[in-house]
Order: sequence, then C-alpha cells, then structure tokens
Amino acid sequence: MKNLSILGSTGSIGTQALEVVDACDDIKVKALSANSNIALLEQQIRRYKPDVACVADDNLYKNLKQNISDTNTKVVSGLDGMCEIAAWQDSDMVLTSVVGNIGLMPTVEAIKNKKKILLANKETLVTSGSIIMPLAKENGVDIIPVDSEHSAIFQCLQGAGDNKIAKILLTASGGPFFGKTKAELASKTRNDALKHPNWSMGAKITIDSATLMNKGLEVIEAKWLFDVEPQDIEVYIHRQSIVHSMVEFSDRSVIAQMGIPDMKLPIVYAMRYPERTVPVHERLDLFKINTLTFEKPDYETFDCLNIAFEAINRGGSAPTVMNAANEIAVAKFLNSEIGFLDIPVIIRKTVDAHEFKQEITLSDVLKLDSWARMFSKEITL
Repeated sequence: MKNLSILGSTGSIGTQALEVVDACDDIKVKALSANSNIALLEQQIRRYKPDVACVADDNLYKNLKQNISDTNTKVVSGLDGMCEIAAWQDSDMVLTSVVGNIGLMPTVEAIKNKKKILLANKETLVTSGSIIMPLAKENGVDIIPVDSEHSAIFQCLQGAGDNKIAKILLTASGGPFFGKTKAELASKTRNDALKHPNWSMGAKITIDSATLMNKGLEVIEAKWLFDVEPQDIEVYIHRQSIVHSMVEFSDRSVIAQMGIPDMKLPIVYAMRYPERTVPVHERLDLFKINTLTFEKPDYETFDCLNIAFEAINRGGSAPTVMNAANEIAVAKFLNSEIGFLDIPVIIRKTVDAHEFKQEITLSDVLKLDSWARMFSKEITL
C-alpha cells in the first residue's frame, strides 16, 4: 500500500488525482489540503478519511474544524499546516498540485522528510530550481513530473540509459488565441481567455496557456528537471494536444509520448511509476484523430514566451521575479483590472526594475517573491 498526501486536493489536478486513487486498490490518502473550498474538502475528508487536512486560508480553520468534528481527521491551517501535511510521517509520496509559489516551502519540507515528490506545481522549479534539484539529490528524493509535457519527456527517457538529450521538443496547444494578432488580442476578456480548446484546467493556468507563459514556465521547469540548456528546448505549437512532448537524441532519433488530453494519465504514471497497469481514460484512436500538425510559436505576438526564455538565460533572480509578476498580472486580468496585452507589460516592468542577483538562496527567493508582488500590484497602465 502506498500512502499519499495531496497539496491542492480541491483543484483540477487534485480532484483528478482522487479519481485515480479510486481506480487503484493500493493507494491510501493520508493528508489533504485546500485553499478555501472547505465544502469540497469536507466531502473529500468524509470519503477518504485522511489523518490530517489543511485549509490554507486561516480564516476558515474554525469552520472546517467544526464541520468535521465528528471525524478523526486532524485539522491544520495556513502555510505551516501545508508544510505539516507535506512532511506527514505516514505518507510516502506528496502530490504538489497547488498553484503558484505558495507550493515552494511545502515541497522543501517534503524533500527534507524524504518524501517522493509528484510535481504538478511548476512554480517551485521556476523560482528555485537551482535550490530544489540539489536538495532532492542530497536527500535521495525522486521528483516525478506530473505536468503532461514533462511527464511525456520523463516517459521518453525510460530505457535511454546514458544517452543524453540532444533536444527537448516541448509541445503547446497554442491556447484559445492561436493565430490571433495583437490588435485582435487587445479586446479579449477573461471569459474569452478561459475557453481553452483542449484542456480543462484552473483559471490561472488557463490564462497562462492563453499568453503562452505556461509554456515559458515549462521551458524553465524542463531545464531543471532534465539538466538541459534553454537553447536545447524548442517549443512546437501542436493544436491537437495528442503528442505531449518529444525527445531528440544525438543520433537524430526522436521519441514521442502520445495520449488523449487527459491529466489522469500523467497522474497515475507518477503515482505508480514504473508500473503501467491501471487504465484511467479512453484509448487513443489515431484513425479518429487522423491529422497531427506542428507549427512555430508567434513570439512577436505572445511576448510572455520571450520573457521566460530571457529570464532563464539570465538565470539567478530573474525567473523568481518573473513568476511573481506573472501571478499578480494574471490575477489583475482575471479581476478585469487590466487588458490581456497588459500582462507581459507588467511582467517586463517588474523584471527590469528588480535588483538582479546571480546566486540566490531560499531566503532570497522568498524576499524577491514578496517584493515583486508588491511592485507589480502598484503598476498602473
């Protein structure tokens, strides 16, 4: 029996992870956390009977505790509570599926307590890859990627032995605005941006997909996960979302991983790695799909992708500040405070204004993240 903690159990990845647990007979849920959706969290607690549950919003702690007072589940709250369940003694693996840099410190605690990391929180490596990867190695901890693209790359590398990656071919759906001009994007609203053509995801990641920042974050994550240089990562727009990514080796051979666009596949693979024994979605029918296409991204129109490549090439503090600024800019857009094309403007202004540091510590990351959020919030356009 494998024991699992889930950070972000009420979100898109978390709820699908629990569907995967239902399909397996050897995974026990030991800990759950949610941001503020305590109604759904209560339902999960009653169904899965975890040892402990956390609500990130401290103001909801008393409500949750009262609502489940008839159960044996311990209730904790806030960042400290998230760190506690990430390090929960009886858990073997931790699925980090919260959105944003809030997932960093719980992931650090899980690694220090030698839990296997099922990583769906890309911001952890975007902001702190130079810290997290050595920490995982020091503690003998495996980091199994759950993002569909990074899971695909990870799967393509199974059996590769000592053969190193020549190039990563990172696929992107192109989001809801593929083929649009800047003039057309100027009038796009939050509702327009939330209509992703292929994937059902949370609001923040869906907006990131629309700006292509999500792909930029994945470029940075891939650099750290697979020890490659940014120039060896190429982004391909693949509208069908069937080829989840590819790896090219030195002999020019390219290996691809394919499947229908369903996050349960990378989730179950991460949970049961290296086994492939539990089907969790329908079979891929290539006769039905018929056509697979690949195109270059429009870097001029979708500047967020440029910003991400610039940040990782610069290194140091740049990705940390970029990530924080993006989170604030996306939140402003979702609140209808700014236009769609204002998102990269806010990010650039923040990155340009920060005091760059080449070598960063965990303390630096937290300070830079806080500064960038405050600076971004104050930008008026």
